[in-house]
Amino acid sequence: MITEEWAPYNYRENGRLTGMATEIVRAIMALTGDDFEITLLPSMRTTRTLQSQPRTIMYSLFRTREREPLYKWVGPILEESIHPYQRADASQPIDTLEQLLQAPRVTTRHAGLVPDTLESLGFRNLDRSANQNVQLYRMLLAGRTQIIVGDTPAGVAYYSRLLQIPAGTLRQIPLELFRSSLYIAFSRDSSEAVVTRWAEALDQLRSSGKLEQIRLAYE
Repeated sequence: MITEEWAPYNYRENGRLTGMATEIVRAIMALTGDDFEITLLPSMRTTRTLQSQPRTIMYSLFRTREREPLYKWVGPILEESIHPYQRADASQPIDTLEQLLQAPRVTTRHAGLVPDTLESLGFRNLDRSANQNVQLYRMLLAGRTQIIVGDTPAGVAYYSRLLQIPAGTLRQIPLELFRSSLYIAFSRDSSEAVVTRWAEALDQLRSSGKLEQIRLAYE
């Protein structure tokens, strides 16, 4: 089982792997009796490993049309969206897609689903200079960029706490650029019995209210 550093869903804190999705996966294993070791990999290696290494499980992954035939899926575990953000005291508030497309620069991660999605939407003003999500907030606060795109609202809340950004400093631009559900992905050669067992355990967590309890703990 593999995952990547992506707070607040899966990340390392004080030497321990934690996060919303990590807690869900561990709750599933408590029901199924599995005890798979979880390996934290660099983001660019996770999907390559999932496609090349036999009987591999990865979480958490957006289920997209392009990825659909590549894996077996268990979920959804969460539904999330991506919005752009700017400073609340920005001299030119952004409210429309046209304004965003014409902005001097929109800063995002150097690689991944978010920048690729933005390019597919017609953005030609992307600054892919951030290697880590935390850099986006530091660049915005330091005035090195005016607009960032990279995290879900839960992620923005996490980094705001991490960097002690005062409430009201960031403004969510009212444009939903991406919405999808997060899933647990299994390599195509994974046992159907295991996939079914995990799907049933997830349904049990959902019906018992445990899934919602885990989500609310990270708000």
